[in-house]
Amino acid sequence: MDRQASAPRRQAKRTALVSAARLPGWADRFAAGHGHVVEDFDDAGLLLRAADGVTALLRAPWPADGRPGRGQNELQRLASLAAQERGLGMVLVRRGGYAVAAATGTTVLASKSGNRFIDARSTAEHAARIFAAHVVEYIVPGGDRALVDQVLAQPALEGFTGRTRLPFLDIQDIKAAALQKAATDACSVRITVTDPMG
Repeated sequence: MDRQASAPRRQAKRTALVSAARLPGWADRFAAGHGHVVEDFDDAGLLLRAADGVTALLRAPWPADGRPGRGQNELQRLASLAAQERGLGMVLVRRGGYAVAAATGTTVLASKSGNRFIDARSTAEHAARIFAAHVVEYIVPGGDRALVDQVLAQPALEGFTGRTRLPFLDIQDIKAAALQKAATDACSVRITVTDPMG
């Protein structure tokens, strides 16, 4: 018996982060490349099913929270929701550095960073001082999950533990410049494209 023939096939998946402004163009290119698209909206997000079997799951960067997007169709409403400016508290940590910041949408308002990770308590205290002076609706974690969890568990950030955490960002090089990219990524629509099993 041919083992390769009996092995289960896995679907190929890839994820992209697309800004609200670029979302309509991305959807047009998806349809042009894969054929007629059918939209299906549920709690997971907006699912685009193309004629060739490729699907794309589009998820807003944050929940509507009583502030839904506007538009004539689901794609327009999703783009509108993603374009809303929300208050973000960013905590990016790796052994090689840390950066904490408050942002409104993609605009970083205040930040503190270092080229080495000091300790969870000190990083949390820096974050708490910055967060307290701004509107923080969501926490944006990134870098090393274990270290970020240690920082967020510190007493200094107790007042922010009830904030919704946005999807974890894969950030390898934590520098002050990483904060702008993190804010942009946090505000982007997360798109998971899945190719059909062939």
